[in-house]
Amino acid sequence: MADSTADATETNADTLRRELQKVLTEIFNDGGGKDRGETEDCFGVLKAIDEAIRILTCLRKVESKKPEFDISPVEVPKEFICTLSNTIMIEPVIIASGQTYEKRYITEWLKHERTCPKTKQVLSHCLWIPNHLINELITQWCRVNKVDRQKPSDELVTELFTGDIEALLQRISSSSSVADQIEAAKELRRQTKRFPNVRVFFVAGIHDSITRLLSPLSTLGEAVDSNPELQENIVTALFNLSILENNKTVIAENRLVIPLLTKSLKQGTAETRRNAAATLSSLSAIDSNKIIIGNSEAVKALIDLIEEGDLLATKEATSTVFNLCIVLENKEKAVSAGLIPAATKKIKAGSNVDELLSLLALISTHNRAIEEMDNLGFIYDLFKILRKPSCLLTGENAVVIVFNMCDRNRDRSRLKVVGEEENQHGTFTKLAKQGSVRAVRKAQGILQWIKRFVTGKEPQRS
Repeated sequence: MADSTADATETNADTLRRELQKVLTEIFNDGGGKDRGETEDCFGVLKAIDEAIRILTCLRKVESKKPEFDISPVEVPKEFICTLSNTIMIEPVIIASGQTYEKRYITEWLKHERTCPKTKQVLSHCLWIPNHLINELITQWCRVNKVDRQKPSDELVTELFTGDIEALLQRISSSSSVADQIEAAKELRRQTKRFPNVRVFFVAGIHDSITRLLSPLSTLGEAVDSNPELQENIVTALFNLSILENNKTVIAENRLVIPLLTKSLKQGTAETRRNAAATLSSLSAIDSNKIIIGNSEAVKALIDLIEEGDLLATKEATSTVFNLCIVLENKEKAVSAGLIPAATKKIKAGSNVDELLSLLALISTHNRAIEEMDNLGFIYDLFKILRKPSCLLTGENAVVIVFNMCDRNRDRSRLKVVGEEENQHGTFTKLAKQGSVRAVRKAQGILQWIKRFVTGKEPQRS
């Protein structure tokens, strides 16, 4: 008899669930997001909602009669589940297409897309409004079925846009056709550029993802550029991943990364070489990574790129070497790798002058660097720059280098050259009056030396 009663109860519950599903479908189709300006349409929606609430009340009574041992998992109406989060909606909102989604997820989606995730139609606007009707129905349903409804959260949505990342990585790292690898790498490059949460997920959510990403290049050995398009897309995707602060250490410590970036600085398309330098620049923002990169062959490759690269490649390489040389021991490595002749040659040609002067100003505290600049006659190029600096910072960096050249070797021949420049063009007097604060201080110091060691006049003391 008890089994018969339980079966009847379950039959009634199933009937009510089917009725509820039908009413919910009507609500979504007729009133989910359409224009409710017409009285008849509005009345129909309200009537359907009343019916849904009546069914929910009946279902609650029926469910309460079921024996405790006969409780089975409750099937959630699909209208209550957000297609982006795949969970019951906590804060349902309607967008311009009339579709309803979980607020946190659709908000993140609309930061990057202007289409409806479900219908794919282009939205007339990216605003949303709360769907109070569906919210109330979900609340009622959860109460009837004794389901704990989660509270609203401010947690970052990380799983959005990540559904196909594992599949893309599999295509890149597998031994499929090169054409398919290129296509997958190109799509991964696009997604890692557009979606910050993909950068998070790729490194934190997929095991051994960096090694798998680089595996097609690592297997090629020295012929890393034999598939230049694949190489370019993989290196650029790696750069996109390196932008995220939490990824920098993980990426740099992977045994494949620095050697492959070093090869890519030397080989591949112009964009590959540029983006390899940009990746190293991004990674070198972390102090521990400065040591890793400084202990590799990347330093020499970066300096070669400074000398040989185009405007953008030289800029990225210079930025990286600047970051590395903040660490004292890397200054010696950069000088030994030929930084001074490479940088001065580029400056003499009028290329990347501002960036390279900043780098040389940083490294001009190194005795060997000063010696090499002196042997190359670079001080005369600095004088030309100081007579007509392109900006305050350029003038500042140029006079810092001159100051350090004088400070580390105050022989009369060096100071005589500086004195002649001052006598003919008043270079340092002008700078002492209209340069930056630092430039004024350095120019005044140079003028003091000229008076003391060149003219033989001691500076006036106040």
